Amino acid sequence: MKILLINHYAGSPQHGMEFRPFYLAREWRRMGHQVLILASAQSHVRAQSPEPGVQVIDGVNYCWYDTPAYQGNGLGRVRNIWSFCSQVWRDADVLARDFAPDVVIASSTYPMDVWVARRIAKLSKAKLVYEVHDLWPLSPIELSGMSPRHPFALLCQKAENDAYRDADVVVSMLPKVQGHMAAHGLDLAKLAIVPNGITLDEWTSVAEPLAEGPLLTHLREQKALGRRVLGYAGSHGLPNALDLLLDAAKRLQTSAPELAIVLVGGGHEKARLAERVRAEGLGNVALFEPIPKTQIPGLLAHFDIAYIGWQRTPIYRFGIAPNKLMDYMMARRPVLHSVEAGNDPVAEAGAGLTVAPEDVAAVEAGALRLVALPAEELKAMGERGRAFVLAHHTYPILAQRFLKAVQP
Repeated sequence: MKILLINHYAGSPQHGMEFRPFYLAREWRRMGHQVLILASAQSHVRAQSPEPGVQVIDGVNYCWYDTPAYQGNGLGRVRNIWSFCSQVWRDADVLARDFAPDVVIASSTYPMDVWVARRIAKLSKAKLVYEVHDLWPLSPIELSGMSPRHPFALLCQKAENDAYRDADVVVSMLPKVQGHMAAHGLDLAKLAIVPNGITLDEWTSVAEPLAEGPLLTHLREQKALGRRVLGYAGSHGLPNALDLLLDAAKRLQTSAPELAIVLVGGGHEKARLAERVRAEGLGNVALFEPIPKTQIPGLLAHFDIAYIGWQRTPIYRFGIAPNKLMDYMMARRPVLHSVEAGNDPVAEAGAGLTVAPEDVAAVEAGALRLVALPAEELKAMGERGRAFVLAHHTYPILAQRFLKAVQP
């Protein structure tokens, strides 16, 4: 087949996240299909911006659209979205004629790209697939306080409803969306659940040891002092509940002085969190800059416990699908999971301990409980997590599941 994947924020190993479009496309190419990804050259989630134009990365074809730069979630981002969608809309005839896709996938987080994908699918008589990362406009309404009557929310709602009505297939990364989607007009016979996952070569052929430098030196020093490392690797934003981890760290200085807490990554909250550590004298906490994705397995090998936290918010009733959790489990790390959600891969796999969100006493107690477990039990948790990921969350499996939904 020829598969056209429209994802405004699609990334690559060269440019940074989002990685899912690349991993799916690479697997589809290996299965004999031809894939073209359409993406914006400007994205707030990538580490590096590509040059506008056509590029081939590991056999995957990209077309990067020249869009205006922006910061934050204001009008600049809206202009960026408009620029991308309007350019792809204008190219619909050319894409339908020259690429002639059999499948057109709208997958840009925001739902308005479904209108563009629908136009191309009609012109090329292709199947229309709508892929759901997050539920928009519900996510900005519940997470950011946007009014349901805000013009942008109304636009998103119109697009979401149209997507459920017009798509031949709806693929959701979130597993508990059935009620919401049915209420907005989806025939649930069209729904398939395809979560996030990992790519095996990042754990084998392309994986690199953690580079020499301050981070590795610090980790070695902690181990030499007989301490255990509770680590976090990922974005430093408000949804990641890192303030809660620092609150727990303050208490753990006394209750578990043998525990060292390490945070690795970047993000909007990084500087503020670092200032908290300094101002509050959290000597058991150290923060470090992001590292290349190829070094993540090497980093996680130094963690004794891996932390992932969430805010307490109703939006998670539809489920969660975090990439970093898949990495933690693939690395055989027992996980301290602070969450209340429609699903919980940690509990499902028996790969760690789940505690209540936004509850500093619960996070402290969870850390103390894990630290007190025998090494054999922690190892067993890690092995169960890895087995769970290998069985359900590798991209060869996910890519096949996605196409099975398109070609039942």
